Amino acid sequence: MNRQRIFIWLDGKTLLLAIGVRESTRFNNVFTFANLVVVLYVIITGSFKADGANWRINPEEVPNWDYETYGSGGFMPFGISGVMAGAARCFYGFVGFDAVATTGEEAKNPQRSIPLAIIIGLTVIFLSYFGVSAVLTLMWPYYLQDEDAPIPAVFDHLGWESARWIVTIGALFGLSSSLLGALFPLPRILYAMANDGLIFRWMADIHPRFQTPFWSTLLAGVFAAAMASFFDLEQLVDMMSIGTLLAYSLVAVCVLVLRYRDETLGLVDHEADLADGPTLPATASTELLLGSDKNTTLVSRVFNLGRQQNPSHESARLVNHITIAYGVITVGFCAVLVFAAEELSDAEPWAIALAALLGTAMLLCVLIVKLQPESKAHLFFKVPLVPFLPMLSVFANVYLMMKLGPATWIRFAIWMILGKIGRQVWLD
Repeated sequence: MNRQRIFIWLDGKTLLLAIGVRESTRFNNVFTFANLVVVLYVIITGSFKADGANWRINPEEVPNWDYETYGSGGFMPFGISGVMAGAARCFYGFVGFDAVATTGEEAKNPQRSIPLAIIIGLTVIFLSYFGVSAVLTLMWPYYLQDEDAPIPAVFDHLGWESARWIVTIGALFGLSSSLLGALFPLPRILYAMANDGLIFRWMADIHPRFQTPFWSTLLAGVFAAAMASFFDLEQLVDMMSIGTLLAYSLVAVCVLVLRYRDETLGLVDHEADLADGPTLPATASTELLLGSDKNTTLVSRVFNLGRQQNPSHESARLVNHITIAYGVITVGFCAVLVFAAEELSDAEPWAIALAALLGTAMLLCVLIVKLQPESKAHLFFKVPLVPFLPMLSVFANVYLMMKLGPATWIRFAIWMILGKIGRQVWLD
């Protein structure tokens, strides 16, 4: 019965999205505002019952204590490894903001509004999760928390019946806004793929009245409802987390590729660059830069000993190769950190040597990319701290992916293989 309700609930949200962006946005704004009010209510009311002793619990105070189940007590009972494992499982909390990036064609000033909306959204999400988690664990010991509905359960234990009902009703608002946020970008992605000929062309059809990718929206909603009906929530959460982490890693890699790409390939705003000062013609610039690359040694090109200021085809290709190498090395380094964690804590020589070797190779890749000339293209928004921030993002995402269970990896591999087969059949 619950699965049938989920199917009907998702289909209802799908129809709302298919009607139009303005109508679904108004609905989502109301529910998001109500959700934030409930979050603030939990943080404010819960702070009156906060007890710092719940962050200093001694393991001896835990009944039937064992480390595997209850950890070591204190502020982080399961250590950094437990925090990262929890972050990997709960990464779905940061999924919704990427919907903003898919609305570029529907925004009035996307160059300014999209980066601003993403940053504000990330800040609000972090403060909401951090505030609720902190108050929840300060109100009630971590080992007594309810796994299915922790917030209503805590208020119920404290005897605040009215607060429990407010939180329970607020959960419906949160669920509605989350579903809309999750369903909103998928039809736009399918629309873009259909426009590029990657999938069926009819999925790019725009409804003449609603001005939305109507059939893509309906297909995405029905498919999401079917998935929610057939699979357990835990499996779906893990699949969403691993898929999102991989997607964000690819975005970080794309930032590196675009920042160090050859500016003469025609994907930058040369008119805006001319306003900053005179530049060489594209052909002359390319010939000059390529000629200088041919007259230098491999070591000189890798470490940019000639202090080349403008990116060339050779420097861009070098960054691409180093980025691929960095990704492969990062996978190995994270595998050692996760699967040889006990050996590292016991100071096993082979584990320390392998981790040190891979870590040094990662730092060398970062250094090589940093020494390469960056693109001077004029952009309204640029990711700061390149290449450090994107490469750190790749490392963090891969590490979180490694913390997910083997069953998730098996399902993810099957999903990717099916996608590859379907893509090949479509091309043939």
